[in-house]
Amino acid sequence: MTETNAVINRLSQVLSKIVVGQPTIVEQLLVALLAGGHVILEGVPGTGKTLLVKVLAQLVQADFRRVQLTPDILPSDIIGTNIFDLNARAFTLKKGPVFTQILLADEINRTPPKTQSALLEAMEEQQVTLDGESLQLPELFWVIATQNPLEFEGTYPLPEAQLDRFLFKLAVGYPETAAEKQMLLNRQTGFQSRRLDLARLKPVATVAQIIQARQEVNNIQVDEKIIDYLLALVQRSRQHSDLSLGASPRSAVAWLQTSKAQAWLAGRDFVTPDDIKVVAPALLRHRLILKPEAQLDGLLVEAIVAGLLNQVPVPR
Repeated sequence: MTETNAVINRLSQVLSKIVVGQPTIVEQLLVALLAGGHVILEGVPGTGKTLLVKVLAQLVQADFRRVQLTPDILPSDIIGTNIFDLNARAFTLKKGPVFTQILLADEINRTPPKTQSALLEAMEEQQVTLDGESLQLPELFWVIATQNPLEFEGTYPLPEAQLDRFLFKLAVGYPETAAEKQMLLNRQTGFQSRRLDLARLKPVATVAQIIQARQEVNNIQVDEKIIDYLLALVQRSRQHSDLSLGASPRSAVAWLQTSKAQAWLAGRDFVTPDDIKVVAPALLRHRLILKPEAQLDGLLVEAIVAGLLNQVPVPR
């Protein structure tokens, strides 16, 4: 295990202690961070989604911006605009919140498609174009979008092409009873998340260390048999009788990269079939599209993913 491994593992431990009851979500979020992919956090209100991202940004000393997305938000509210300065008699750039290292797009399905698409170029190409000029975003540019899965009135579901640009979709559920009891005990002793002074949190990593970890992830070895296994899973998804849309080529590349990040977090320099399996639900749940008749039958994408992992032989 490298020094960077130890730092990231320490980050995971501290984050899990502060955001009680979501250890799996914390690990998956770190895998996405190390793989350099954007994330959708979907869950009912009050499960600590915003707190998780704010604390993570503070612990790695990253610039952080939060945008509360509503139906009246315009693209310029996200990426910025050029404003004419009467004193200087020239246009000056007023940068939007997208010019940061970690961007929390709260309730992304509450804002219209025109504003949602303002994030597309930034997410895919790590740049923003304003008045014909391309402006680069920070090397550590990471978008975490939140969604409420229960309320659909007045929402704008993300189209498949934009969903595919998110690496993971993490389902944030209710905490277990023991974890929720700990939350109540913390509150009883005076802890209030809304009044949490993030500036008092001692950072345990730096942006430079995150970038270094990403480079180490890129060096993880992947046997050709593992690649063939991953490819077989992707192709099987495209042939599945209950799916109208299987895994895309972009998702295959993302699957490989997240498997390498999973292996790196485990302290290994090679990928195993288990790494492929562990990241599969978060990677595929928003990319596989069920046929209408499968939806009527109550079939879930998670069940399809589990079936794929059982059907495709594991390399020996």
